[in-house]
Amino acid sequence: MYCGFDYGTSNCAMGVFENNEPQLIPLEGEKVFLPSALYAFSRDFITEGVAKSIQDEIARRSYIESRKAILTRAQRVRREEDYQADDQVVFYGREAFSEYYSYPDEGYFIKSPKSFLGGSGLRNEHIRFFEDIVTLMMLKVKRAVEIKTGKTLTQTVIGRPVNFQGIDAEASNKQALDILMVAAKRVGFQDVEFLFEPIAAGMDFERRLETDQTVLVVDIGGGTTDCAVVRMGPSYREKLDRTGDFLAHTGERVGGNDLDIQLAGKEFMPLFGMGAPLKTGLPMPTQLFWNAVTTNDVSAQTIFNSLETKKQIDELRLDTTTPALIDRFAHLREHKHNFHLVRNSEEAKINLSEMSETQIPLDYIEKALSLTVSRDQLGAAITPPLEKMMQLMSSAIEEAGEKPDVIYITGGSAKSPIIQQQIRERIGDIPVLDGDHFGSVASGLTVWAAKIYK
Repeated sequence: MYCGFDYGTSNCAMGVFENNEPQLIPLEGEKVFLPSALYAFSRDFITEGVAKSIQDEIARRSYIESRKAILTRAQRVRREEDYQADDQVVFYGREAFSEYYSYPDEGYFIKSPKSFLGGSGLRNEHIRFFEDIVTLMMLKVKRAVEIKTGKTLTQTVIGRPVNFQGIDAEASNKQALDILMVAAKRVGFQDVEFLFEPIAAGMDFERRLETDQTVLVVDIGGGTTDCAVVRMGPSYREKLDRTGDFLAHTGERVGGNDLDIQLAGKEFMPLFGMGAPLKTGLPMPTQLFWNAVTTNDVSAQTIFNSLETKKQIDELRLDTTTPALIDRFAHLREHKHNFHLVRNSEEAKINLSEMSETQIPLDYIEKALSLTVSRDQLGAAITPPLEKMMQLMSSAIEEAGEKPDVIYITGGSAKSPIIQQQIRERIGDIPVLDGDHFGSVASGLTVWAAKIYK
């Protein structure tokens, strides 16, 4: 059986074809979207989980041999912590967030692993570890769908951004796609194809078009923003070769996560001393604070968690006129609350799609601590990444050489009135239509899977 698989930066979704329509399958209770997050009591349990899941005996033995030292450590942790063979030690989605909030400094937590794929400077051990993380996430989704449908999934179309990273895009894309392919094969997919995510979103939109149109599809995902200018409609949708219909595409590593990070840095981090005066009259160094909230960057997180950063925080406490704020920052770092803080920033962004002001409780940091954020503050905070998104849209139209009839926007962050207003102001007098902000890519991937695997 075939499926469309949106292995997203923020959420995962999977669709199958039923009654001649793409249907997204519930992955977590009745919810069809599984947050892209994983929490393990020990980092080594991730590799252990992959070793247990590989069905092919030859492949399993080869994998175990390649991860022998890690698997030995996992067994040692089990003995020392008295974990039994059937104890749950790895959690996914909302459960992963719940466990991380309860035990932030005791286990290993990762959110949006897709945002790390294709990163420059990753050593072989990093790549292999990301293969393991992606494998377990894919396995969780695939098994949930197989249980719901009662069928074995062997063929899939997986969504991909135009570019995973901005530096050395060709090498970056190859590395990321190789990781996704390794994971997909490990979990049992025999046939795997990749499709640009904005094109997938466009295919979902195309099912409802009654006339032919040139469409600018804008997919603002968690990790990337991707645009495609596509001719679509009744004359095109039955074609298998759509190469000539895709007039242009652009994409860059700037997405919803970057909006969350900008808001966290500019509005949340002053609560932790960012911008506070020093006794010398010099400005407070800011990079420490940005490292804390840049949770989609391996290097930033490595530096933030280093002993050198701890020493710098201790020195800042002596130099600042507001030591209580630096103590709060030290507490944030010591207890690994920075992912929680960025999640709060994301919640504020989501709330501000519906309201002009929102209050976010931060009592896990300090009793009665909270922050009120307005839509205007959000708009000011996200100006740099929003400008990049607008440039990508303009570049796609310029590359296509013709003005689109309509702009179709999808992706979670595309719900923001700030973003929609910017599109209308910057791109011009073109109708802007909202899509299924979370499900259009998965539905389009499923449509394409039905075409190529039937």
